[in-house]
Amino acid sequence: MRKLAALLVAVLGIALVPGTATASGLGWGATWAASPHAPTDVFGPGWGTVGFDDHTVRQVVRISEGGAAVRIRLSNAYGTSPLVVTGATVARAEGGAAVRPSTVRHVTFEGRRSVTVPVGGEVVGDPAALWVSPLSRVTVTLYLAEPTGPATGHGLASATSWRASGDHRADVAADAFTETSSSWFYLSAVEVVDFSPRREVVVAFGDSITDGAASTVDADNRYPDELAERLGGRLGVVNAGIGGNRVLNDSPCFGEKAPARFERDALGQADVRTVLLLEGINDIGFPHFAHECTTPNPEVAAAQLIAGYRELIGMARAAGVRIVGGTLLPFKGAGYYTDAGEAVRDEVNEWIRTSGAFDAVVDFDRALADPADRDALLPVYDSGDRLHPNDAGYRAMAEAVDLSVL
Repeated sequence: MRKLAALLVAVLGIALVPGTATASGLGWGATWAASPHAPTDVFGPGWGTVGFDDHTVRQVVRISEGGAAVRIRLSNAYGTSPLVVTGATVARAEGGAAVRPSTVRHVTFEGRRSVTVPVGGEVVGDPAALWVSPLSRVTVTLYLAEPTGPATGHGLASATSWRASGDHRADVAADAFTETSSSWFYLSAVEVVDFSPRREVVVAFGDSITDGAASTVDADNRYPDELAERLGGRLGVVNAGIGGNRVLNDSPCFGEKAPARFERDALGQADVRTVLLLEGINDIGFPHFAHECTTPNPEVAAAQLIAGYRELIGMARAAGVRIVGGTLLPFKGAGYYTDAGEAVRDEVNEWIRTSGAFDAVVDFDRALADPADRDALLPVYDSGDRLHPNDAGYRAMAEAVDLSVL
């Protein structure tokens, strides 16, 4: 690791330092992320609740900003036993589970190919000298030789992950990868060498609408993906959405409430400069949607949500990070819509627009509302459930962001 770091320092002219954002901005910047949560099958049957045993898991991610070297972060935040990663590789994706020949790089952890991630912990890989272009796809492949137990991961990936029996971490071809899942496992971030003299990464923080629910699988059409495309890969844009997440209450399936995970999932991203916050519609709707994953589900007043936003704003300001508030999208006709909930949404949105509490505001509500009924999504942007946008709607959300606020 020391020889590789020294070589990169000489070639790239920068120091590769561990940690998150630095005052100079030189070092590492997050280019992709997925917020971890407890294993659950609520997003569909998968591998997370059972875990892995002598399996290779290949995950394909579309990065935002490019760079001359990459490193990965692995999380065992919700594991019940130490996670042994026997080996890992990174490579440029070719399509499906295949990777481009000659791009496979073995990942080391403090110079060793294997690593044990403690219960509740995270590890950061050493630099891997792999040039990656902006908006390109990268594979991260983990070989898990020992039984893992239930797997920390991210259920709503809207992307295909691949599994093979045995050790196939260095395979270029896809032949061995015969099983698929629509979730991510253990991988919480990909970072690239950052040349900027200032912090630049944008973190989109929220619930399933940020997570990209109902977007086309493997098409990278979530609104943070579309925002990264608008920026042309000039800035890192990472997704810290969790489907079903709330501002005020934890969930056994949908992650801790926003203030409890904000430091890790938003402020902890390498080189973060700006957080785009869009969350609260589940707080309003879940009291009318009884499910074990939504407990507790008390009725929520606008003042309570606003207090939650103020807490997040205070945390961002204390960390020297800008925070931009997004208005809550229309949801008339959704399964948990009520007139009382609509009144709360209207009051919250008016506060977001007019309070001056945020550094800036993105009016997603007005960008996606039906002019004939401002409480409902414009049909051309509706995925069909009256709550989540479709691909066109996510594109409209990205286009609603004034890039100067980032």
